Amino acid sequence: MADPSTNRAGAQTPAGRPDREQPLGLRAQVGATFAAGKRLFRAHVDLAKSELDEIVDEVKRMVAFIGAAIGVAVLAGLLFGIGLFLFLGEWLFGSIGWGVLLGTLLLVDVAVVLVLLALDIKATRLGTALIMAVIVGVIVGGVFGLDLTHRGWTGLGDTLASAYDPSTRTVLLAMGVSAAVVAILGFLYTMRSGVGAAIGGAIGGALVGALVGLLTVISLPATVGAAIGVLVALVLWPILAAREVMQSGIDGEALMKKFTPDETIGMTKETIEWVRARMPLAPKS
Repeated sequence: MADPSTNRAGAQTPAGRPDREQPLGLRAQVGATFAAGKRLFRAHVDLAKSELDEIVDEVKRMVAFIGAAIGVAVLAGLLFGIGLFLFLGEWLFGSIGWGVLLGTLLLVDVAVVLVLLALDIKATRLGTALIMAVIVGVIVGGVFGLDLTHRGWTGLGDTLASAYDPSTRTVLLAMGVSAAVVAILGFLYTMRSGVGAAIGGAIGGALVGALVGLLTVISLPATVGAAIGVLVALVLWPILAAREVMQSGIDGEALMKKFTPDETIGMTKETIEWVRARMPLAPKS
């Protein structure tokens, strides 16, 4: 049974049992408020960490999928480019090998042209070189595609060497005539350098001429002749485009000047001279 004395008005609360109806002191209120704020702050931090982890996971997932998509797109582009070269080689020239060879040369030509543009070779010169290479390629492709060289050598053999064996006279005539003509040209071209150089030029010209005669006497299909024309154009284009660089070389001084801040250096020098002119003279010892 409860002690009636504890229910009397003005009775004191026993020690260790604070009166709940009595308001807390200022210090206790501040401590309780700080503790509550601390718990609230931790709750917000924990919530933010949880949400941040979810956001990071979502970003990782998105980046992974986007990276995979970019990789697949690059692979698709490579597959399309390679497949296109192979398809065109088979469709236009009758062989996938022509597609590989001509596609590789085209990419090499583009790389060379980009390097020449970086070296300040004029785009008009590159365009002119391309037009000249295309013209030569069309002529060569037309000659081989229409089988004009084989027909010409055959007709010449029938006219000049009809008494010889038909199976060999055309080839021997083509190689002999071509070797003689190119040997003479090689001799005349190297004659200024001395007798030894002229003899060497004649021998080299004879070998080259014999090879040219052997290649031109062969009867080629029209597709192969067209492919040879494209090959010649792709080989000539970078050679003609880089002719100026090969003759005169790269102007390293002009190239370095492009990467030198001349105006800034000049202004800095003027500023230094201006400051020196207005500084008091140093005391003489």
